[in-house]
Amino acid sequence: MDTTVDLDAFASLVERPDDAARRAADERWAALDQPRGGLGRLQELGSWLASVQGADPVRPLSAPRVLLFAGDHGLASLGISARPAEGGTARRVHAVLDGTAPVAKLARRFGAELRVVDLSVDAPEAEFPAEVTQHRVRRGSGRIDLEDALTAEQAAQAFRIGMAIADEEVELGTDLVVLGDLGVGSTAVAAVLVGALCGTDAAAVCGRGSGIDDKVWMVKCAAIRDSLRRARPVLGDQLALLATVGGADFAAITGFLLQAAARRLPVVLDGVVSAACALVAQRISFRAPEWWQAGALTGEPALAKAYDRLTLTPVHDQQVTAGEGIGALLALPLLQAASDALAEGEFVPAAAPAAPRTPAPLPSAAELLGRP
Repeated sequence: MDTTVDLDAFASLVERPDDAARRAADERWAALDQPRGGLGRLQELGSWLASVQGADPVRPLSAPRVLLFAGDHGLASLGISARPAEGGTARRVHAVLDGTAPVAKLARRFGAELRVVDLSVDAPEAEFPAEVTQHRVRRGSGRIDLEDALTAEQAAQAFRIGMAIADEEVELGTDLVVLGDLGVGSTAVAAVLVGALCGTDAAAVCGRGSGIDDKVWMVKCAAIRDSLRRARPVLGDQLALLATVGGADFAAITGFLLQAAARRLPVVLDGVVSAACALVAQRISFRAPEWWQAGALTGEPALAKAYDRLTLTPVHDQQVTAGEGIGALLALPLLQAASDALAEGEFVPAAAPAAPRTPAPLPSAAELLGRP
């Protein structure tokens, strides 16, 4: 299997979204009978959708997909997460697949299909359906404070898998991807990538992740510090960086983001994992961030730094820290509203509202007490 990747090609493959469509959307907003800026952020989101669709008027979002990349990370063995390192990611995958996880319930509520891709979950492949594990690169990733997460070949393989998944989604007719991740210890890995790419120290990017206390935070911070020392020598080679201090899920997400931008497929980023991969992708193609929206803030310091470097403004801040794509998914109704408000035609109510029912008169105090 050929696992080479021509990263330089993305510089020309990724084009800018359609500025003419964006200007037309702005003109349509201006023509509406409403106060200037009366719809707030919806106007900006609608104009962005017009540009990434290259369409005037905007097409309503009809085929969104929640895409979750799953993988385990060696740093989790240090106990740096409130979730158990052994079996924690597998249980989260099962919860998503059986429909009990919040992201699965919200996806149903918002009319989005949901897909899980196992790149490196530390569990037997037989635990999950074949369509989930068909792209698995390995079982778990290395402990990046001491060793590489992947071999160079595995990093390239995962990157190409991400590209192939982007192609699959385009061919399936997906018109917006809500991107998320499933993995214990993944916020620490993301913090290493953000810290390395933004030139900050461990304390500036080490967050509370799954809700850890001060003692565990210090352990996590030390692990990030040691991993940063291993990351800095390979900053000039993005695939080497992903192999050294990333993971199969991180490499796949990076490949997915770049190929999605090349195929003009818009993406909503979720938390610090997708943002860290977006930073790596930005190093490869500076135009790529124009195809993405930042879903939400989570309180992770590394996420704020990544969004600042990407010049992306989160759609909302509902203080969602659970990961799993939930924050990005909560942005979907706003994007749907923006596309509907700017689409051609008028709104038609689904059904006439029911006539108000006249309530029965309440009994008097005397009647309640049985008095004449």
